[in-house]
Amino acid sequence: LQIWCWSCHNGAALLKMSAFPKEQDDSTSQMQKAFLDGIYKTISKPPYELLKMDDLSSSLPSLQDIQTAYTRFKQLFLIDNSSDFWATDVKWFSLLESTNWLDIIRRVLKKAIEVVECLEIQHTNVLLIEESATDLCCVISSLVQVMMDSYCRTKSGFQSLIQKEWVVGGHGFLDRCNHLHKTEKEEAPVFLLLLNCVWQLVQQYPPAFEFTETYLTVLSDSLYVPIFSTFFFNSQHQRDTNKSGESLKTQSGPFRFLTVWDWSVQFDPKAQAFLNNPLYAKKPKPDKSQRKTARFKHQRQLSLPLTQAKPSTKRGFFREETDHLIKNILGKRIGKFINSSDEPPNSLREFYEGWHSKPVDYHGLLLPRIEGPEIKVWAQRYLRWIPEAQLHGGGAIAMAAKILDLMEEVQSLQVKMDEEHSQAVSGDVHSVPMLRNSARLSSLFPFALLQRQSIKPALPTSTWKDLEDEDDLVKRDDEFVDLSGDML
Repeated sequence: LQIWCWSCHNGAALLKMSAFPKEQDDSTSQMQKAFLDGIYKTISKPPYELLKMDDLSSSLPSLQDIQTAYTRFKQLFLIDNSSDFWATDVKWFSLLESTNWLDIIRRVLKKAIEVVECLEIQHTNVLLIEESATDLCCVISSLVQVMMDSYCRTKSGFQSLIQKEWVVGGHGFLDRCNHLHKTEKEEAPVFLLLLNCVWQLVQQYPPAFEFTETYLTVLSDSLYVPIFSTFFFNSQHQRDTNKSGESLKTQSGPFRFLTVWDWSVQFDPKAQAFLNNPLYAKKPKPDKSQRKTARFKHQRQLSLPLTQAKPSTKRGFFREETDHLIKNILGKRIGKFINSSDEPPNSLREFYEGWHSKPVDYHGLLLPRIEGPEIKVWAQRYLRWIPEAQLHGGGAIAMAAKILDLMEEVQSLQVKMDEEHSQAVSGDVHSVPMLRNSARLSSLFPFALLQRQSIKPALPTSTWKDLEDEDDLVKRDDEFVDLSGDML
């Protein structure tokens, strides 16, 4: 069964389908052949004749490879003391490369770019195929929508995307996260892989997203907190059964699960402010006439892929659209036949480089940079419990806190102006800064605070290790050795 995921602005559709089992008897093989023949006959007819089938099981790493890479990757951050940190830091890049985790992220992003190229440039429907169509299909389809649809970069749009593609789409959170700790055979960080890929886009194009990396970090933490119904069950049926109390009851009645999207359960209002991007470039609202035209075009293209918007006539909607489709497709086929030798091949590399050579439209198509150093480690998630890896003064998080302070002060001044304008009798309204000591923050706030002084050296790591046997600098936890004066 083919499942529709999303339609591009030009009408090209993104679909996904589960693959047939490899081992099967003759009768099942005949049924499979008949089913595929029916699909091909449907594809050969308008408007579905342009379709590319992509088997993700052969073009992307397996779930076992993803789990193995992530397990090795996690070991880099399980550090007990400072000595182990600096010993690991000497060969950090070689250890990071050997885990293969960042390479998997790069391959997934490249596959998403390939799908975007088919939808955007070739105007071709794409059918993603996987064994169950609930793992890597969800990753690629979600990434494509984040790259192509600016609504998915808002908080409400991203939440709707997760609910549609993952929760309702049947991703097995219970098995993939191994909440019950029954077996590790089905465990794989598939949803966490998506969040890592989205983080790459967030850190490359911050103004394009309404949410911050902190939003993604708390969302990844909630994935492994088994009190939220959103990320706890394997299917919608299992979720509905347990929430209705048919299989899980307490003395007071059915057990009630929380939803992860109610952030007030986990954070107070001031902490929730770090989930919103204060520098988000909001999309300007179009005029009423433009808004009406755009909505009409979008609805028509969702119902009939690969067709252009056209006002209906007295002959009737379906009759007119059928005639228009036949003329349109025949015209495309004849044009392809005539101009096939004159059109240069549109490769993925040309599409990728051509897009990056133009100014970025934060409300249009977004393509991630996937060259070697552009794929980075999600520091806020993986390095937050290591004081040696934190940046004194807060870095980017201190800047975000300062911006939030300014926004709160502006809101307070606005309240004062409104009160004076309405001549209301009230007390003085004072601005309460969200974070008064922004300069003393850690770069990984609010997840980690500086509880002990870091012994990060002023010298490069290799020189530090050479001096470790000669001097007793490593044991000096209460002082910071500044060698800048000797180096001048």
